[in-house]
Amino acid sequence: MSRLAQTAGLTDVQQEILSTVRDFVDKEIIPVATGLEHRDEYPQQIVDGLKELGLFGLMIPEEYGGLGESLLTYALCVEEIARGWMSVSGIINTHFIVAYMLKQHGTQEQKETFLPRMAAGEVRGAFSMSEPGLGSDVSAITSKGVKDGDEYILNGQKMWLTNGGTSTLVAVLCRSDEGHPEGTAPHKSMTTFLVEKEPGFGEVRPGLTIPGKIDKMGYKGVDTTELIMDDLRIPANRVLGGVTGRGFYQMMDGVEVGRVNVAARGCGVAQRAFELGVSYAQQRHTFGKPIAQHQAIQFKLAEMATKVEAAHAMMVNAARKKDSGERNDLEAGMAKYLASEYCKEVVEDAFRIHGGYGFSKEYEIERLYREAPMLLIGEGTAEIQKMIIGRRLLEEYRFQG
Repeated sequence: MSRLAQTAGLTDVQQEILSTVRDFVDKEIIPVATGLEHRDEYPQQIVDGLKELGLFGLMIPEEYGGLGESLLTYALCVEEIARGWMSVSGIINTHFIVAYMLKQHGTQEQKETFLPRMAAGEVRGAFSMSEPGLGSDVSAITSKGVKDGDEYILNGQKMWLTNGGTSTLVAVLCRSDEGHPEGTAPHKSMTTFLVEKEPGFGEVRPGLTIPGKIDKMGYKGVDTTELIMDDLRIPANRVLGGVTGRGFYQMMDGVEVGRVNVAARGCGVAQRAFELGVSYAQQRHTFGKPIAQHQAIQFKLAEMATKVEAAHAMMVNAARKKDSGERNDLEAGMAKYLASEYCKEVVEDAFRIHGGYGFSKEYEIERLYREAPMLLIGEGTAEIQKMIIGRRLLEEYRFQG
């Protein structure tokens, strides 16, 4: 294991899983990541390798063909994968959130239908909340599902689907006023629909179109798309949990564990940036000695390593809190906020250490510099995290007057 970001108290099984993932990252991801990223090419061979390792079913219960591991194990694996290439961790994480939502909220029939195939990597998940006209204001969703006999008809446009093209199962959040009288709070009239589709772009099933990949500054390779529903019909038994009006809570539960994994991604990218910075600092010479021997660079390395260590500790704490069965929105919000901010800072410091070479596409740090900003907005911006943290603190430290 690397000297930074050690995790105490892991079982032999957890250590074996992490060792296997780390070897895979070092041998199969890091050597090819920059080339794939520059071509914006989907990493099919890497994904196939992760499928063989069983990572698509890491947290799916053993009764459904998964490994039944904890959120901590999963987050530590995500950290390692993001150290290799953050886009690959995004492919896994989006799938994981849908599997988690099914495990926690799905009907027995839905679990039996989807979880075994998700564990095997045969069904790949994506989830969809955002829309073109809203960002963090989930209550402003306009996509709608209307009951029609034994079916629902879905209409609307969704935005920012990770795995939008390659997925075959999308959890889509829509308004559903059926059974909810006028004046009902928006978050109580939302429903999660499980939409099955073919992989690819264009019309992937009648009434459902995935227009194409969104061209992004970074986070390339993984497909990020829109989703357009035009009188899309799905069976009523594809309402997650079998009851309407629970979609907001189901999605927030999924996003909560997703925030732990975004924090893990930030930790992984920051670790890689530190590795690149400390290595380059020992190779690059100025004024007759390696720049690592200049006090200014040593100070920078010390700050970078401290941030990596602190973010990792908070991420582990948030995962363990969730695994214990306790509420962890405060810890997850803090971990996501700190890890994403520190990741940006550590990557920038590594970029500065590289000097002019950091601006060259030949150097890996250039890719990390474009990837880190995505973590500042994914699964809730810093401002949203601070709102969550502030509200929870006021609950815990309520003034008794």
